[in-house]
Parts: sequence; structure tokens; C-alpha cells
Amino acid sequence: MAFNKDFLWGGATAANQVEGGFDADGKGLSTSDVMTAGSNKQPRHITWINRETGETGYSELGFGGKRVAPEGAEPAILPGEFYPSHVASDFYHHYKEDIALMAEMGFKTFRMSINWSRIFPNGDDETPNEAGLEFYDHVFDELNAHHIEPLVTLSHYETPLHLAIKYNGWASRDLIDFYVKYATTVFKRYTGKVRYWLTFNEINCMDMMPFVAGGLIDGSAQNRAQGAHNQFVASALAVKAGHEIDSNYRIGQMLAYSQFYPLTADPADQLKALKAMDDNLFYSDVQTGGHYPASRLASYQRQGIKLDDRPEDYDLLAKYPADFLSFSCYTSNVLTTHEDEAEAGGNLMQGVKNPYLTTSDWGWANDPDVLRMALNTLYDRYRKPLWIVENGLGALDKVEADGKIHDDYRIDYLQQNIKSMRDAVTLDGIDLMGYTSWGCIDLVSAGTGEMRKRYGYIYVDQNDEGTGSLKRLRKDFFYWYKKVIASNGEDLSK
Repeated sequence: MAFNKDFLWGGATAANQVEGGFDADGKGLSTSDVMTAGSNKQPRHITWINRETGETGYSELGFGGKRVAPEGAEPAILPGEFYPSHVASDFYHHYKEDIALMAEMGFKTFRMSINWSRIFPNGDDETPNEAGLEFYDHVFDELNAHHIEPLVTLSHYETPLHLAIKYNGWASRDLIDFYVKYATTVFKRYTGKVRYWLTFNEINCMDMMPFVAGGLIDGSAQNRAQGAHNQFVASALAVKAGHEIDSNYRIGQMLAYSQFYPLTADPADQLKALKAMDDNLFYSDVQTGGHYPASRLASYQRQGIKLDDRPEDYDLLAKYPADFLSFSCYTSNVLTTHEDEAEAGGNLMQGVKNPYLTTSDWGWANDPDVLRMALNTLYDRYRKPLWIVENGLGALDKVEADGKIHDDYRIDYLQQNIKSMRDAVTLDGIDLMGYTSWGCIDLVSAGTGEMRKRYGYIYVDQNDEGTGSLKRLRKDFFYWYKKVIASNGEDLSK
């Protein structure tokens, strides 16, 4: 068989997109709690207030380093605005039902995240919130009762809002100590309940969405570089602490991966694609590889960026890299220096349309070979075990009169992608630990803030306005994936 008997099949979510209960039981606000809904045509916004003047407003997510609140203002919840993370799919009150459905599918693992502000409401509190710790105790106990291994992300797009306002998020080295205290707290609390951990979700999104990935209100190039460095050091210290607390812990990195293709044989196109890949893999070169690549240091020098660093930072990075490399991969992107001659790509990612591929409802290319290429690229570069922790198709689902959801389009996508990763294992010898497809329970889209962009095996009756019964329904996809897991990835037929 392609996959060994211990291969970890499952699904993935994030607390800020599925959990809800945004102010329940002592939880503090996080950066995701001030983000409005959007669509594939309208961006999400961050709402803000100037406490002195009372002026309010909203800004876009901070793409390209734009400030997300004017000088003197701070991100805040405003009356009359809708914030989808506040209820989301209400996993906070439905976790037993949801975990039972995962068990019915045969999940071996469930990737989830802990909401940092549920444990330390402000991020810099002296003591943790016991009610928050107890909630995750209950979740892990439920998973373990069903023999489902938790894979836990420590920080998944939800920096405590207080840390963003007071410190400009991860632009400040102060966050290193706050994060290590948080990580150490949960490492100690959940010893024996959790084995696999990820330090930061899609750490490389600091470049594209610094407020989302790092709580940066001012996402200048200098602050983005400093924010990334501080997260690298914090991750290394978390690996060190985790190994000291429990030698069985395996603590990984999580990277947002996309394959970049040049549109033409023009060497300028080839170079553009190569440079984009190098920029993307800079983050794993440091966090998994243990060192800064020369190309990034040269780029900082050209831009006049000077890191607030310490000599011991680099010793830590080299000594405590990630134990394994996990990544998200949904699509590929095409780059060219001939933009005027190419068709626009139609999604948030950079690039132009690939003439050889179809696209999803949200403009993402459906690439049947992207996982094989991703796995080969990453394994050849780092020679560490890999784990695909996000992959899936966001699409519009229709509930039929009889309550059925026929999502053959999603099954078609997963058939191709699982075959692609299977080929990487059987034909290329890749060391792959597991596969957790994204949004196993329908959840709020991080990019657009929608519920209607659905990924899951389990449909949640919740609409883009935050209303619905929250009833769970099994899609056709549910029964198909159950068969895939039972056959250990051998039977992909409908």
C-alpha cells in the first residue's frame, strides 16, 4: 500500500474560523474578532475607533503593509457591524457532536488550534484563564476517547488584540516572552493528551497579511521583517521548551505553499517564478532549515531594514528547528513579465490565469499535480518529514429538498489531490506523515469572511449574515472520505 498503517488521515480547522464563543468564559478579544465579513468581490475589513475623538471607521486587511487603523486609533468592535468569528460554526458548543462525526468518518487525527486569548485573555496576563484551559481539556478528552490524535496549532491568525494595540503585535520582541509563556502553559497542561504541535499557522503570510498573521497595525516592511524574526525566535524557544517538558512532543512548522509556474520560456519569466519560490521558502529555510538564506539578508540590506536581533537568536534557530514541516497547498500560480498579454488570475493570490487548468468558484486553479510537486520541492530542500495539513476546494453547496448535499465537484478535486500525494509517496519516496483536508466542518473563510465558501465533509446551517440553525448535515463527500480512510487511500472511486 502507498501509505503506512500509521498514516494520519483527518481534517483541519482553526479556532477563529470554527469555534465561536468569542467572549465566553473569560476569553479576551483577538485580532480576528474585529474583522468583518466580505466576499470574493468585496474585501474583509478591520473596524477601528479613536478613543479620544470617538471617530470610527474601517480599513482593509493590511495587504502590502498598509496600516489597519489611523494614527491615534485602534482596532475595535463597533455596534451594528457583523463579525463572523463571533459565532462561526459554534464548535465551542457543538464539539462533542462534531468529534462524533469525525469518528464516524474514521479520522485518525484532527488539526485544530487553541485560541491564545482564551488562555491568556490579553496575551500578557500574569495567570492563565482556567475556564479556557478546561475547555480544551474537554476537547482533547473527547478526541482521545474516539482515538483521534490532536494536531494543535498554537497561533492560527488570532493574536490577542491587546498585544496588537499595545505592542504593534509581533513587531515587538516583547511578544516572544508572552508567547513562550503561553506555549509552556499549554505544553505542561496537555502532556499526555496532545503529541503533535504547530507553532504558527502559515507563518509566511506575515509578508502578505501582517495584521492577520502577526497582529501588526503598522505593517511596514521593517515591521514585517521584525515580526517574522520574532516569530522565528519564539518558535525555536517553543521547540526547546516542548522537548524539555515532554520528549514525545513533535513540534512542527506550518507554511502556506503554492507552486509557481512561469508562463513562458522567456528567461525573465523563469527568474520571476524562481524568485517568488525563494521568497516563499525563506520562512521554512529559517524555521525548518535553521538559518537565514543569503538572498533575504541581501534584500534587507537593499531596503535598509535592520533587525532588532541578538547573537543568541541565530544559535537558537540552528539548534531548535521544527521537527517536521507541515503546509497548506490548494493551488498553483502562474507568473509572467508579460502581464499585458495574459489573462488575469481572478483570486487574491498573485499571478495570471493558467490556460491549462480549470478554476474554482473563487478563481483558484484546480491543479491535479500540485501536491506531488510541493512534496518533492520541500522534501528535497529540507529532508524532514512532511505533513499536508490544509488542502481542499471552497465551493457553493446546495442542500436539496431531502436534506442531501451532492458535492461531486469536491470529490473530483480530492481524488486528484490524493492521487498526486500518493504518487509522491510511491514513486518519489517522500516521507509523508499525514493528510488533513481543510475545513472538515464548514467554517468561516479566512480570506473572505464567508460561510458560503464551503470546504467540509460536514455542512453547517449558517449563512453569511450569521443566522441559521447550526444543524450539521453529512455531504456526499463525508461518505466518500470515510471510504478513503478505511482503505488507507487506496480506494478513491465514487
